Amino acid sequence: MRRFIPAAVLVLAAGAVGVPVAWAGSPHFVHTPSATRTGNSLTVEGKEAGLGGEEQVHVVVNATAECINKSGNHPKAENKESVSNEGSFPVQNGAANFSLTVTATFKPECAPPMTVAFTNVTVTDTTNNLSVSLTGTF
Repeated sequence: MRRFIPAAVLVLAAGAVGVPVAWAGSPHFVHTPSATRTGNSLTVEGKEAGLGGEEQVHVVVNATAECINKSGNHPKAENKESVSNEGSFPVQNGAANFSLTVTATFKPECAPPMTVAFTNVTVTDTTNNLSVSLTGTF
């Protein structure tokens, strides 16, 4: 019986130390999120993993939208705006998939032959203070 008590205490102590480690996560984006432009909208999709015991994550997408002419130039200062969208996404098995769309609305309208281009796109998980910038123009 005397041998059993120290062994039981050791097992309980190891369990108490091991349980918090099991819940600790290492949040990260799985690959770089993708961005696809359709007309005046940009959809950003991605996956975050290593989320531990969280129930959901809050994701924010910010970008700069510009109206570009056929020559590839940005002709007017008022045809540039910051756009953003945000949402909360459920975590399942330590991972969360997300998809957010931002839409540019210009006054005057950005009509053909001009097109909308999105730059400075950032994706931020505000729950875990995790952010990534998408390079390029979309």
